[in-house]
Amino acid sequence: MGCVSCVGLNKEILESTNKVVLCLKEQSTIPVEAVTICPDIFSKCSHSEILELPLFYGKRRRKLGDLFTVDGEKSDCITIEGDVGNVKKIGSNMTFGKIVVQGNVGRYVGTSMKGGRIVVQGNAADKAGLAMQGGVLWIKGNTGHQTGAARPGESRGVNHGTIIVEGNAGQELGACMRRGLIAVLGNVGAFAGAKMVAGTVLAFGHLEARAGAGMKRGSIISFGTSEPLLPTYRYEALLQPVYIRVLLKHLKGLGMQFDSSLMDGSFQRYSGDINALGKGEILRYVKP
Repeated sequence: MGCVSCVGLNKEILESTNKVVLCLKEQSTIPVEAVTICPDIFSKCSHSEILELPLFYGKRRRKLGDLFTVDGEKSDCITIEGDVGNVKKIGSNMTFGKIVVQGNVGRYVGTSMKGGRIVVQGNAADKAGLAMQGGVLWIKGNTGHQTGAARPGESRGVNHGTIIVEGNAGQELGACMRRGLIAVLGNVGAFAGAKMVAGTVLAFGHLEARAGAGMKRGSIISFGTSEPLLPTYRYEALLQPVYIRVLLKHLKGLGMQFDSSLMDGSFQRYSGDINALGKGEILRYVKP
């Protein structure tokens, strides 16, 4: 999958002549479960077949065409116009293709996605990118709690892929993470990286308390201010890790915008959580 900026990605999708465009017919507070809004499914369906796809409106089984207007057919490129903050599980289990949501999106967007790209041009509700296994999830606004975390009752969170949040993130970001990369330009809530086994979380804004609680391995990198770390983390050294420069260059290549001077700073390294395996690290940026 080639590196492409968010602006370039949106332009590519919006200008595509072969795409499916969805628009919610009527705003409602009743939750809609729409696991069938997925490139893997739409790429095989004619216009009439898309209209007949099942979803749930509250507890009632309905057809996609009952709630959405549909333009297009047989495409792995989906554009959703307007606010769909009451629609959950968009892009679940997708393995390829593109989804652009031109507004807010409901819970569980990109759950267990294995490939492809999702761009949310507004805010995302809780549990975005839950148990993600690949692909790119780009949220231009804020995201709720448990972004990139594990499914309820499970111990495996993000296993591959990239999540980028341009706004703020709620609590338990990247909880139980196994592999992958999560970057947040804004503030990050409490318990970021809790019970991480591997992977990397980057926080460019303020990092709330209890970061890395129960972390076995992995890295949490704080470029902004942060609350005091847990006492189960011990200071190791002042470093200039080369791999952080590589990560930042990768994010720049994807189109993420941040101060390039961050590549030149040093980091205070703390190891922990000694209540777990204790081979994780929290790196705190020190201005040059």
